Amino acid sequence: MADDYHTQAERDFYRAKTKALTSRIFGILRPSLFELMPFDEAKRLIKPQGEMYRGVTSVRLADIVGSEGRYRDFNRFFFPKKEHLKSRWTGIDELQYKDVILPPVVLYEMGGLYFVRDGNHRVSVARAKGQEFIDAEVVSLKSEIQLTPDMSIQDIKRAVVEYEKQRFYRETNYVNVVGSDDLVFSEPGRYDTIKEHVLVHKYFLNQNMAEEIPFHEALFSWHENVYQPICQAIEAENLLSLFPGRTVSDLYLFLVAHWDELKRTFGRFVEIGEAAESFKIQTKRGRRRFFYHIRTLWGAICKKK
Repeated sequence: MADDYHTQAERDFYRAKTKALTSRIFGILRPSLFELMPFDEAKRLIKPQGEMYRGVTSVRLADIVGSEGRYRDFNRFFFPKKEHLKSRWTGIDELQYKDVILPPVVLYEMGGLYFVRDGNHRVSVARAKGQEFIDAEVVSLKSEIQLTPDMSIQDIKRAVVEYEKQRFYRETNYVNVVGSDDLVFSEPGRYDTIKEHVLVHKYFLNQNMAEEIPFHEALFSWHENVYQPICQAIEAENLLSLFPGRTVSDLYLFLVAHWDELKRTFGRFVEIGEAAESFKIQTKRGRRRFFYHIRTLWGAICKKK
């Protein structure tokens, strides 16, 4: 009987492994939706505020979308991708056939989704057998951003950026103050940087004021006298064409950093148009160097062949 269990477990493993390969084929157009999500990367994006132990509860297997350490070994449906998983996987499957009760898996919950801390193989076997739920010891990480099972890491990044944007707009009354919805970033954390820019601008404005000006006045002044002129310089030099997938707001931050560097280097005031032109030249030069190294490397590889 034990041999029968072992044989059946091996069949189950290779059936699940075949499903992982099939999913990979169907996921060619959008592979991120068929890859298990790395917990550390999702956590870095979400930046949860605190955690709470929830104890043992029943969790829907379809809501387990990632892993703390084994995300390369399984696909998004927890089907095994690697041959070296066979021994551990089939051992757990055999225990299932013998009706052995296994301990709960250990999960992190974040934004409504779950990530495996311990028990990846148990989750995989359960998914392969068509279970809908699994007992789990859960630690919840506090997040105001709600996630859905069909999200990829890029989807989470976009959700975080949108959340940060709406929070910044709400806290600063941005649209009503400046009269425009023109602050759009492709990466998280940028709206906090903008707030710092406005506060620095406010500091310099206050140097010539008898009374401290309110934040909304500094925000309007920054938008009219700093942000918009820089955006106009970006458009004049057509810099956006050099950075596919980026936004004018992204380039505003890039150009401001370059502008500050030029002023420190030259020890004088630099016009924003001059900074934009210098930034364009530097970017193109960097790209030429990059492609030169790629061609050199490819040539060396071809010679070895």
